[in-house]
Amino acid sequence: MRDRHGLLSQPIGRVLLNMSLPNMLGILTVLGFNLVDTFFVSRLGTDALAAISFTFPITLVIISIAIGIGAGVSTNLGRLIGGGHAPLAKVFLHDALLLSFVITVMLSLLGSILFVPLFSLLGASESLLPLIHQYMQPWFIGVPLLVLQMVGNQGLKATGDTTSPAKILSLAALINLLLDPLLIFGIGPFPRLELQGAAIATVLSWVVALMLSGYLIIIKRKLLSTARFCVARYRANWRRLAHIAQPAAIMNLINPLANAVIMALLARMDHTAVAAFGAGTRLESVMLIVAMALSSSVVPFVAQNLGAGQPERARRAVLLSIRFVLVFQTLLYLPLMYFATPIAGLFSDDPQVLTWLTFYIQYLPLAYGPLGMVIIVATALNAYHRPMASLGFNLVRLFVLMLPLAAIGAYCWGIKGLLLALPLTNLIAGISCYFIALKVKEPKDLKHTPEEDAMLQSEQIIGK
Repeated sequence: MRDRHGLLSQPIGRVLLNMSLPNMLGILTVLGFNLVDTFFVSRLGTDALAAISFTFPITLVIISIAIGIGAGVSTNLGRLIGGGHAPLAKVFLHDALLLSFVITVMLSLLGSILFVPLFSLLGASESLLPLIHQYMQPWFIGVPLLVLQMVGNQGLKATGDTTSPAKILSLAALINLLLDPLLIFGIGPFPRLELQGAAIATVLSWVVALMLSGYLIIIKRKLLSTARFCVARYRANWRRLAHIAQPAAIMNLINPLANAVIMALLARMDHTAVAAFGAGTRLESVMLIVAMALSSSVVPFVAQNLGAGQPERARRAVLLSIRFVLVFQTLLYLPLMYFATPIAGLFSDDPQVLTWLTFYIQYLPLAYGPLGMVIIVATALNAYHRPMASLGFNLVRLFVLMLPLAAIGAYCWGIKGLLLALPLTNLIAGISCYFIALKVKEPKDLKHTPEEDAMLQSEQIIGK
């Protein structure tokens, strides 16, 4: 298992490139997944589109938990693999998947039981509740499969294999694309299930993805082992997992929260600015794909090298990544600046929306280089087992810098002042991240508990 993909020995740039290209495909696939569902559901009418929109906060919470657990798996598994503890890594993945399944099943049951008060609290009207229930009932049943697949794919990525997860996600997206119209509209022999059909199509795609991930993890790569029931081992592994997972899940939730506050500020001034901001954030998610893909590669790379006792190689990888992202995003800004107006025209034909969206495209991407540096360093801090530092930095960036500056900008200069506060915040944060990357080290108190030491010294409990 160790260094199958050259994370510990091959040239840093080549390894990160080979890992990041499939990651980009995976991210594009995830973006396409949501767009496909939204596109077909929108054909059912405004009520159906409104109903599926009400599901986003709930699905975001559960998926954020899965992302957090996945970050914990990638970091800890990478360290164990890099340190040559393959048997312990296999049982750690088993315990992580077990915890993921238990948590998701409990949340699904809770969501099903509290369905009416939960969605009523979100503001759903009585007329929309039956439509929301059509979608969420299959979704709650199937979401444990999604979480297992997401966490399992992070186990594959921890070994340096980013290609297999990308292929699995692409196949799942294709299945969803084919099944959506068949089950939503009842084409051919299929019944017309409308919103329920959209959810069933999604769940079926998850089933196929989980089967493929399970085959690779359990049979082909042999990355998973079971061990005897051991409370001490569960406590040790779950504590290590939660150390990364909890802050990572929270960090994944605070960005949408900050964006919601920005949209609320804009809504007080001009609803066309809200529409422009919404389109701009969707464009931003595409423009930052390289940074997000590279950050997903940095975590297992840094974790494995730290586990193998190569901290300087890990530090060089982080510095190389943030310098590359800074240069790449800055060069990418040039065509955006010159073609801002026609790009804005792809999203709207409303003159006022076009004005604000053109302004957004002309100025905000100027700081996407520093923002990419923030993304790289925030994820790298997880690999260094400093998740609270990563969470704390982003809390300061969003709620101490960005939102106060946005409020001041809005008060003094209106919408333009508010929007310009965002690149200013990212510029300050990006500069700070560069100095963090220069000095970051592992915590001195990152030691094993007696239970973990016993497991490392005697791994007979593993794989039996």
